[in-house]
Amino acid sequence: MMRSAIVAAARGWIGTPYHHQASRKGVGCDCLGLVRGVWRELVGPEPERMPAYTPDWAEAAGTETLLEGAARHFVPVAHEDARAGDVLVFRWKAGTPAKHVGICAGDTFVHAYDSAGRVVEGALCPVWRRKLAAAFRFPGVTD
Repeated sequence: MMRSAIVAAARGWIGTPYHHQASRKGVGCDCLGLVRGVWRELVGPEPERMPAYTPDWAEAAGTETLLEGAARHFVPVAHEDARAGDVLVFRWKAGTPAKHVGICAGDTFVHAYDSAGRVVEGALCPVWRRKLAAAFRFPGVTD
Protein backbone atom coordinates (compact mmCIF):
# COMPACT_ATOMS: atom_id res chain seq x y z
CA MET A 1 0.00 0.00 0.00
CA MET A 2 1.34 3.42 -0.91
CA ARG A 3 1.47 6.35 1.47
CA SER A 4 -0.22 8.57 -1.09
CA ALA A 5 -3.23 6.21 -1.10
CA ILE A 6 -3.52 6.47 2.69
CA VAL A 7 -3.41 10.27 2.59
CA ALA A 8 -5.93 10.37 -0.28
CA ALA A 9 -8.27 8.03 1.60
CA ALA A 10 -8.02 10.16 4.77
CA ARG A 11 -8.65 13.36 2.81
CA GLY A 12 -11.74 11.72 1.34
CA TRP A 13 -13.26 11.94 4.84
CA ILE A 14 -12.74 15.73 5.16
CA GLY A 15 -16.04 17.39 5.95
CA THR A 16 -17.57 14.26 7.51
CA PRO A 17 -19.47 15.47 10.60
CA TYR A 18 -18.03 14.65 14.00
CA HIS A 19 -20.10 11.97 15.69
CA HIS A 20 -18.84 10.08 18.75
CA GLN A 21 -18.25 6.35 18.08
CA ALA A 22 -19.30 6.57 14.41
CA SER A 23 -17.20 5.48 11.44
CA ARG A 24 -19.11 6.26 8.23
CA LYS A 25 -17.60 8.53 5.59
CA GLY A 26 -19.85 11.48 4.83
CA VAL A 27 -22.24 10.50 7.64
CA GLY A 28 -20.24 10.80 10.86
CA CYS A 29 -17.11 9.72 12.71
CA ASP A 30 -14.86 10.48 15.61
CA CYS A 31 -11.06 10.42 15.41
CA LEU A 32 -10.86 6.68 15.90
CA GLY A 33 -13.71 6.14 13.45
CA LEU A 34 -11.73 7.99 10.79
CA VAL A 35 -8.74 5.66 11.20
CA ARG A 36 -11.05 2.63 11.29
CA GLY A 37 -12.72 3.79 8.07
CA VAL A 38 -9.42 4.30 6.26
CA TRP A 39 -8.33 0.83 7.46
CA ARG A 40 -11.51 -0.74 6.01
CA GLU A 41 -11.02 1.10 2.73
CA LEU A 42 -7.37 0.14 2.24
CA VAL A 43 -6.63 -2.95 4.35
CA GLY A 44 -9.97 -4.73 4.67
CA PRO A 45 -12.25 -5.74 7.54
CA GLU A 46 -11.38 -4.33 10.95
CA PRO A 47 -9.16 -6.73 12.90
CA GLU A 48 -11.21 -6.54 16.10
CA ARG A 49 -14.64 -5.40 17.19
CA MET A 50 -14.78 -1.98 18.82
CA PRO A 51 -16.42 -1.96 22.24
CA ALA A 52 -18.66 0.95 23.17
CA TYR A 53 -16.79 3.85 24.76
CA THR A 54 -17.76 7.11 26.42
CA PRO A 55 -16.19 10.49 25.59
CA ASP A 56 -14.23 10.34 28.88
CA TRP A 57 -13.15 6.68 28.51
CA ALA A 58 -9.42 7.40 28.73
CA GLU A 59 -9.67 9.49 31.87
CA ALA A 60 -12.13 7.11 33.51
CA ALA A 61 -10.09 3.97 32.80
CA GLY A 62 -6.66 5.56 33.23
CA THR A 63 -5.18 3.01 30.82
CA GLU A 64 -3.41 3.35 27.49
CA THR A 65 -6.17 1.52 25.63
CA LEU A 66 -5.66 3.48 22.39
CA LEU A 67 -1.89 2.95 22.31
CA GLU A 68 -2.26 -0.73 23.15
CA GLY A 69 -4.83 -1.23 20.38
CA ALA A 70 -2.70 0.61 17.84
CA ALA A 71 0.33 -1.52 18.76
CA ARG A 72 -1.67 -4.69 18.10
CA HIS A 73 -2.52 -3.78 14.50
CA PHE A 74 -0.07 -1.14 13.26
CA VAL A 75 3.71 -0.98 13.05
CA PRO A 76 5.22 1.33 15.70
CA VAL A 77 7.61 4.04 14.47
CA ALA A 78 9.48 6.76 16.34
CA HIS A 79 7.49 10.00 16.25
CA GLU A 80 10.38 11.82 14.63
CA ASP A 81 10.24 9.24 11.80
CA ALA A 82 6.50 9.69 11.15
CA ARG A 83 5.75 10.34 7.51
CA ALA A 84 2.71 10.94 5.35
CA GLY A 85 0.24 8.09 5.78
CA ASP A 86 1.28 7.24 9.33
CA VAL A 87 -1.18 7.26 12.22
CA LEU A 88 -0.41 9.86 14.88
CA VAL A 89 -1.59 9.35 18.47
CA PHE A 90 -1.89 12.34 20.80
CA ARG A 91 -2.31 13.09 24.51
CA TRP A 92 -4.39 16.12 25.38
CA LYS A 93 -2.04 16.83 28.27
CA ALA A 94 1.01 15.26 29.90
CA GLY A 95 0.31 12.49 32.36
CA THR A 96 -3.03 11.51 30.81
CA PRO A 97 -3.73 8.54 28.54
CA ALA A 98 -3.53 9.12 24.79
CA LYS A 99 -6.98 9.61 23.30
CA HIS A 100 -6.79 11.37 19.93
CA VAL A 101 -5.62 10.07 16.56
CA GLY A 102 -5.10 11.44 13.08
CA ILE A 103 -3.40 10.53 9.84
CA CYS A 104 -0.23 12.39 8.89
CA ALA A 105 -0.27 14.14 5.51
CA GLY A 106 3.24 15.61 5.73
CA ASP A 107 3.23 18.97 7.55
CA THR A 108 -0.50 18.57 8.10
CA PHE A 109 -2.73 15.83 9.46
CA VAL A 110 -6.30 14.71 8.94
CA HIS A 111 -8.40 14.16 12.05
CA ALA A 112 -11.98 14.22 13.31
CA TYR A 113 -11.97 17.02 15.81
CA ASP A 114 -14.92 17.58 18.14
CA SER A 115 -14.17 21.31 18.40
CA ALA A 116 -14.29 21.65 14.60
CA GLY A 117 -17.41 19.52 14.41
CA ARG A 118 -16.08 17.56 11.46
CA VAL A 119 -13.05 15.90 9.87
CA VAL A 120 -10.48 18.56 9.03
CA GLU A 121 -6.91 18.83 7.78
CA GLY A 122 -4.80 21.03 9.99
CA ALA A 123 -1.21 22.06 10.42
CA LEU A 124 1.01 19.72 12.40
CA CYS A 125 2.20 22.80 14.30
CA PRO A 126 4.33 22.89 17.47
CA VAL A 127 1.26 22.70 19.73
CA TRP A 128 0.19 19.40 18.12
CA ARG A 129 3.77 18.08 17.93
CA ARG A 130 4.12 18.56 21.71
CA LYS A 131 1.00 16.44 22.23
CA LEU A 132 2.27 13.60 20.02
CA ALA A 133 2.51 10.40 22.07
CA ALA A 134 3.24 7.81 19.37
CA ALA A 135 3.23 7.10 15.66
CA PHE A 136 2.30 3.95 13.79
CA ARG A 137 2.52 2.75 10.20
CA PHE A 138 -0.26 0.90 8.43
CA PRO A 139 0.71 -2.72 7.74
CA GLY A 140 2.00 -3.31 4.21
CA VAL A 141 3.23 0.23 3.45
CA THR A 142 5.58 -0.10 0.48
CA ASP A 143 6.99 3.39 -0.09
